Amino acid sequence: MSDIEQLKDVIRQVHGVDSQHVDSVPVREEYQGQTVWEGVVEVFALFGHPKATQAYAWSHETDDNKKRHITVLALHPVVSAADAVRAAILRDYKNATAEES
Repeated sequence: MSDIEQLKDVIRQVHGVDSQHVDSVPVREEYQGQTVWEGVVEVFALFGHPKATQAYAWSHETDDNKKRHITVLALHPVVSAADAVRAAILRDYKNATAEES
């Protein structure tokens, strides 16, 4: 199964709708001159979602060599692939700091 098909399956499982791949967008996110994330974000049109018409999705390997799939709906303030990456980074940071408390 291709990466695109895997991401479509994840979108279906997580968000409960079908999707169609529409674009691949390279994104490089930097913080204080350091690259914190670089990769390709896949853009999908959503069919039947009550609020969003698009989703952004990508996969990456985790520290324990497992594949992690990320999906972010295109809902304000997320209006681009770069916004989706920033939102996912912020979500991961908040989850990590909450676990440390």
